[in-house]
Amino acid sequence: MTPELPGRTALVLGGGGITGIAWELGLLTGLADAGLDLTDADLVVGTSAGSVVGAQVTGSTPLRELYDRQLEPPSTEQAARAGPWVLAGLAVAMLRARGDVEAFGRSVGAFALKRTRAGRTPTLAARLEVICSRLPVHTWPARDLRVTAVDAMTGGFTVLDPSSGVDLVTAVAASCAVPGVYPPVDIAGRPHIDGGVRSGANVDIAAGLESVVVLAPLPRGFGPIASPGRQAERIGVDAIVVSPDQAAVAAIGKNVLDPAARAASARAGYAQASTVLPDVRQTWDRAHG
Repeated sequence: MTPELPGRTALVLGGGGITGIAWELGLLTGLADAGLDLTDADLVVGTSAGSVVGAQVTGSTPLRELYDRQLEPPSTEQAARAGPWVLAGLAVAMLRARGDVEAFGRSVGAFALKRTRAGRTPTLAARLEVICSRLPVHTWPARDLRVTAVDAMTGGFTVLDPSSGVDLVTAVAASCAVPGVYPPVDIAGRPHIDGGVRSGANVDIAAGLESVVVLAPLPRGFGPIASPGRQAERIGVDAIVVSPDQAAVAAIGKNVLDPAARAASARAGYAQASTVLPDVRQTWDRAHG
């Protein structure tokens, strides 16, 4: 059961790969340096890349330190790519789903499991090691952080939090399990895949709160997957959706899973903060007015 929503404000962090993590941290740091710290949100929701950022910013590591880490040269983490076979598999799943988001999740889940069984993805152990390296702290924070994933067998939506009985690293790994690229992650005996299979940001978890800021590296919806903006409209929350501007899109490049683009993406997010600050502040302040 999803716990009752707390307070008034929510920070919703969407998916977008390694570059999405960097852009979100850059934007959050730029806003904080300008006097608006969104990491104080009553609720933080993380999907895929956003789950990494959510776990990072709700911990004890200073935001500036998290940002500075994005500027460091790429480490031993290898670039990945959603190649033609993966894109084709997702397209077939989309056609089979016929507009049903859970059917899409089941079809994508079957594809992801097949790819992993065929040895087309890294091992789960290797993937967990990568997630561990991204998280300064491996335990759930004393905050309301919610991490999203999708059941690969049923296509059902799963929301993980400190009460779920799942450790933080496993929860984040499941949320980041890009189908066909990374292996599904076992939760309560069932394989789970990327929360972005259901929605790029899963804004509807914040229904009922007064002010919601959504950082969406991938703002568009497709097929049965509603865009973050459309989700916000459907649930009727006072939300602003921030996505990469032209300079950030150029910095991110064509492969969101390439660590080599991380530093440029972080800097672009930081620079963009000054342009979105007035609108974001206006939305945020309404919950405190």
